[in-house]
Amino acid sequence: MIARVRKRKKKYGLNYKCHNVNVVQVKCVSQKKDKKAEKEECDEEEPEYADKWLWWTDPLEELSEIEDAFKVDGEIKLGEKTILDVGTDCVKPLYIALKFKPKKIIGIADELPDFWSDLEAKSKLFTNTKVSFYYCNFFDKETFEKVLKKEGILKEGKIEKFDIVLLSKTLHHLRTGECIAHKRKKHGQKHRHREDEKCCIYDFEAQEIFKSLLEYGERVIVYEYFRPYERDDDKVRGRGGYFTTQEWREIFRHLLAKNNTKKYEVKFINPRKGDLHNVLRNKKKELVIRNDKEEVKLDKMLRQVDCICFCIEHQKKKKEM
Repeated sequence: MIARVRKRKKKYGLNYKCHNVNVVQVKCVSQKKDKKAEKEECDEEEPEYADKWLWWTDPLEELSEIEDAFKVDGEIKLGEKTILDVGTDCVKPLYIALKFKPKKIIGIADELPDFWSDLEAKSKLFTNTKVSFYYCNFFDKETFEKVLKKEGILKEGKIEKFDIVLLSKTLHHLRTGECIAHKRKKHGQKHRHREDEKCCIYDFEAQEIFKSLLEYGERVIVYEYFRPYERDDDKVRGRGGYFTTQEWREIFRHLLAKNNTKKYEVKFINPRKGDLHNVLRNKKKELVIRNDKEEVKLDKMLRQVDCICFCIEHQKKKKEM
């Protein structure tokens, strides 16, 4: 029976389902197979299409959490707007184009899905939004400037700002500081500093990152997972790693520091859905999220959620979008 299952898996693929599970399990036991081997031999493997399906469903779920950040005076009007999607998944821009019909969406990322070129080309068949994707690192100034020149955003050394810069599950990759783990000691030995996925985590320099992001966009929208106790599988050379609660505190303290109060306006979208909620300091100098109806301490909120969404704008240079 086992041999027959193997033969059929070879013929029909690894996802061939064993219908006679009980019989196979008896054979496995009789041959003193351990549970791991039995599972490998007998259980149906996860379909290969599952990951591809998630490429389309995850961005749809994320957009439902993000879309309130597009609001101005309670309405979403993106008709003539331009969007830069940093760390793009290529699918969310398509959904945005179909639903909100902005003028242009440019997506950049170190890695793009294998269907990106088809998506870019065929999007012209059902949306008037110009959708473009590029292999480009946000920190690679030379390549990024070539992209901006090609798209008509950079002209004669001057940048025509995007209306929106979107970072969906990307902010925690924009780490440029020193390696945090390099400073730690484990069993009396210093960190080896190998700069690989299992090793380094670089510090997040909020001042430099948000300054750079707001050089390219009028409004920066951030959507992030907040799961400090889970492994970040897409961490590359220390550039990933979910933000810790302390890192979030430092980010908002920077954005709301006294010397920045006239510089940034920060508003929360999720988890306080609905109208945008201001993030500010109360009389006790505590960071709080507030609107006309309620006030919630930021620390308390961070302990209760697994993802957040907020937007940032320059107060002085804020213009009607």
